[in-house]
Amino acid sequence: MSKDGLIGAIEAGGTKFILALTTQEGEILARTRLPTNTPVETWPAMQDFFRQASAQHGPLAGFGVASFGPIDIDPESASYGTFTTTPKPGWSGARFHDALAGFGVPIKVETDVNGAAIGEWMAGAGQGCRTLAYTTIGTGVGTGVVRDGRALMGFSHYESGHILPPHNHAADPFPGTCPYHGNCIEGLASGPAIERRWGRSLDKLGDEPGAVALIAGYIAHLASTLVLLHMPDRLIFGGGVMKAPGLVEAVRKATAAKLNGYVHHPRLDDGLESYIVTPGLGDDAGITGAIELGRQAIAAG
Repeated sequence: MSKDGLIGAIEAGGTKFILALTTQEGEILARTRLPTNTPVETWPAMQDFFRQASAQHGPLAGFGVASFGPIDIDPESASYGTFTTTPKPGWSGARFHDALAGFGVPIKVETDVNGAAIGEWMAGAGQGCRTLAYTTIGTGVGTGVVRDGRALMGFSHYESGHILPPHNHAADPFPGTCPYHGNCIEGLASGPAIERRWGRSLDKLGDEPGAVALIAGYIAHLASTLVLLHMPDRLIFGGGVMKAPGLVEAVRKATAAKLNGYVHHPRLDDGLESYIVTPGLGDDAGITGAIELGRQAIAAG
């Protein structure tokens, strides 16, 4: 890795872009936040920030991008860094490499949850793990799985939010909100699904008996599936929904019930209190991961 030059870190979310210019050691020299409008508006504002910050602090050596999607994250693909079927107006077909080409430095693009997983693996609740799964339960549901600091994928990134959990329609007649699957995990347990079902966010449903347990059951189906498919050293659950009082405790209990003693390993402690945890970096997980992606881009040249 070249010791010269700075990192441009980009956490591209569905509502906001967080941009940072950092040293390769991770010191943030400049930082800003932009609304996620359309590429016609957001790209020039992003370019202006990095031009001005670079003029003040020094030349860029690489970019790391942790972005909402769906997005092509295969470095061997001709459309690497391009938004694909995203429902966000104006973004399908937009490409980070086109927007950042004028800087003439390498770029690494991952999903936002992969970036957050890498950030937590490096400096948060995933420290000491080889394989880590980070899931966000918020506006959408998604999981990033990393091993030794590198995100895992197949021909594309994982889409854990669209797994179909068992759905007892008598106990929960809500049909779900996903335009593709209806009652997938995202359609049943995301923030918008909860608000459409009850008219309030989960943290304001203390007077609704069984609400936390119901949502915890859907999330636990995802948690147990992640254990069985990836056997990660730890599961981290973040996002706005997970801030509801009692939810992480209910997810631990429901996950243990679903696994039913089948998987035995010291990592799976009694009660899963050290196995299923919330983020250690809070809202900084994504930008921390983007900085590491910038390092990886520089190292790869």
